[in-house]
Formats: sequence, structure tokens, C-alpha cells
Amino acid sequence: MIAQPFSIAEDRRRHQRVKISLLGRYMLETRREYPCQAVNMSPGGVALVAPVVGNPGERVVCYLDHVGRIEGQIVRHLPNGFAMTISATARKREKFAAQLTWLANRHVLNLPEDRRHERILPKNPRSTLTLTNGTVYPCRVIDMSLSGAAIATDLKIELGSAVMLGRMQSHVIRHFEGGVGIQFRHEQLPSVLEAEFGGL
Repeated sequence: MIAQPFSIAEDRRRHQRVKISLLGRYMLETRREYPCQAVNMSPGGVALVAPVVGNPGERVVCYLDHVGRIEGQIVRHLPNGFAMTISATARKREKFAAQLTWLANRHVLNLPEDRRHERILPKNPRSTLTLTNGTVYPCRVIDMSLSGAAIATDLKIELGSAVMLGRMQSHVIRHFEGGVGIQFRHEQLPSVLEAEFGGL
């Protein structure tokens, strides 16, 4: 079943958790770092397979592939790790929700990773999609690379359609629930992406 976009009004255990497999590192209050693997996640919490577990209530800082930095507190121990809350603003949770929708659907649809370039998270994910008829719609960039981006949008755009993401000429190469994947007409320079999205 393809995951549906998350409602930010939901959270805690009501919030749908998505099964994922993301590698990362985490740091407990001792300031020692350890490797970990996230196995399920919602915008409000994550379960980690981890070699060392702290105490319930202990603060954790974690860095996960495709997600970036998260922090929160240990809420319970698991057989091979622990579950932690995610402390974040409403805007940050919205961003997590979009990322998780993309990650869940990429797994279900067997969508490949970007083959050529590392995916990065823009500091300012808000942008616009301009269609060939000149209509401009607001959108949110989930993640991107030098060659393309995953866009959260309710628009139904045909595959192959030309669009402008901000000022970058692009075309739609795939659909997923809650958005589209686009490829830039020309490979972008990191400096161009930083100027367009307020840093990476």
C-alpha cells in the first residue's frame, strides 16, 4: 500500500509510523558517538537499532541519511535499541512528514536512489512550480540533487511535462503519492541551488 501524506495535526502514537532503513550516527549525553539504523519513524519519533542505549528521558542527537539532524529524548528501550521522540517546530515536522512520505513510497514503488548525485535537503524548501501555460503553484522541495528534485505537491502533472522549479527548467520523470520527481534540463551548480533555496 502506498503511504498517504501525513497530517501534521496528528502526532504521538496516532501519527502513522513508516518502516524505513536509514543508517546514521547518534550521540548520548556522554557525547560519545555510535552507529545506528532507523527502522521506523514518524515526524514525532523514531525507533533505532543501536549498540548502546541510554536512560529514558536522556537527550539524544542523531544524524540520519536523507533526514539530517534530529534530536529528542529516549522514551523506551527496544530489544536491540531504543525509541526516541523528535523535538521539532511545526514547520520542521511538516518537512519530516514530506520526507517520510517520499521515503515510504520510494520503497513501495522501488524507486531508485539518484544515480549520479547525492541527495541534499534545502534550508528553504518552499518554492514554486510553473507549468507550460504560465500558471504558478506553490510547492515544497523534499530533497534534491544537482540533477533533480522530489517535490511535494497536489498537482497531477503528466510524465514528461516541462515545468519550472523556481527559475530552473525541468521536466517530470516520476509520480509518487503526494508529489512528483523532476529532472533539471541542465545539471545545476551547487552555488545556483544555494542561491535558489537559501543554502543547502
